[in-house]
Amino acid sequence: MNRRVFLADSGRTVAAALAAGTARMESPSALEKAQPARDDVEGRVATIIQAYDAQGNHRTGTRVDQVSAEWLANEVRQSGAEPSLEPFTLNRLDPQPCYLRIGDRRIDGVPLFDAGLTGAEGVRGRLGPLGSDAEIGLAETTPFRVYEPDGTEERNEVAEARQSGHKAIVLLTRGSRPGLFLINAGTFAKPFGPPALQVSSVESDWLKEQAQTRAAATIVVHAKRTTARAFNVTSKISGRKPNLAPIVLMAPRSGWWQCASEQGSRMACWLEAMRVLAHGHPARSCFFVALTGHELGYLGIDAYLKGRSDLIKGAHAWIFFGSSIGEPRQPNLIHASDDALERWTVAAMEKEGLTVNTQATHGSKARGETGAVQQGGGRFVTVACGSDVFHNVADRWPEAVDVAYLARYARAFANGVLELAQRE
Repeated sequence: MNRRVFLADSGRTVAAALAAGTARMESPSALEKAQPARDDVEGRVATIIQAYDAQGNHRTGTRVDQVSAEWLANEVRQSGAEPSLEPFTLNRLDPQPCYLRIGDRRIDGVPLFDAGLTGAEGVRGRLGPLGSDAEIGLAETTPFRVYEPDGTEERNEVAEARQSGHKAIVLLTRGSRPGLFLINAGTFAKPFGPPALQVSSVESDWLKEQAQTRAAATIVVHAKRTTARAFNVTSKISGRKPNLAPIVLMAPRSGWWQCASEQGSRMACWLEAMRVLAHGHPARSCFFVALTGHELGYLGIDAYLKGRSDLIKGAHAWIFFGSSIGEPRQPNLIHASDDALERWTVAAMEKEGLTVNTQATHGSKARGETGAVQQGGGRFVTVACGSDVFHNVADRWPEAVDVAYLARYARAFANGVLELAQRE
């Protein structure tokens, strides 16, 4: 469906929702009286992602990131809990014009956020294949696949490019379709390697031809550093029996561009679980954290765990909402630290008619921020789905989201976590 037509017919414009500081399908007074009906989940999911998408580019530490944190805090209140904004500082990278020029042709791109930078004048030299004697090397990234760990380690030509002797690197980014698919900055706090410019794979054939002929080129990977603040959004629903180990529910909320499916789906599931738990009066306390800094080496989880190191092992379980939940026609992956949490996850999904496509082995590398929990010896489970638009500008509402499919995941985990939180 065309986005313009969809929004025109939606009956609630994004502008009106944001102007009111919230985007909900029901009034707070109604929420106080009773747990919402099952059929309302699709409406809440759709409204959350529509509002999140409309906010803009969710890059960490930017104005959009701050506005999104304030919006999410209000959504937490509407869900029946009390939010906190927990700030941390970062040295934000603000790209200036970045491009590759060969002859009279200019190809614009995005810096690799954890590599070196050039000045505004750039680097001049010959373009050649990675590992050649050319001053500027040409490399390719590896497409995202949900079945592979989402760690910070790099493979193949990108890792080789970081260790190369080239003065600068051009990275052709690969995805399931032609386009620009950005790489997360796993070592953002400690950049290394030559300056690298990420460019769309639509330029692949032409750039490879230029590399074979060692074409003269200029590459500019210029950016400024700005001290900025970013915010994790946290909350707590107190349990009836505070002596029981708590459950932690976490979801990244920052990323490249609008990231409606990648991150918006997590927000929808996270908030639905909060809503159900707030009305369910669980035995165990439940901690919630929506993490910024996701695309920049998972800065948010480091800030959250500072002063909470005992929580890693002290929690009964960490529930991690992974990327692109409910993206149309995509398989899923679950990864649990042990048999008990794996069985719980499968059972919760089956109650909503969701089939588990792949189960990662318990000891395999955990995805995203869950890596810190795994390394600290905590119990965890995560669910993620595949994506055709992962880290691509096309990850937009409504095309990248199957609302009915996502609502089933949201119901499955909201009801499943409530059941888990009632166990003693």
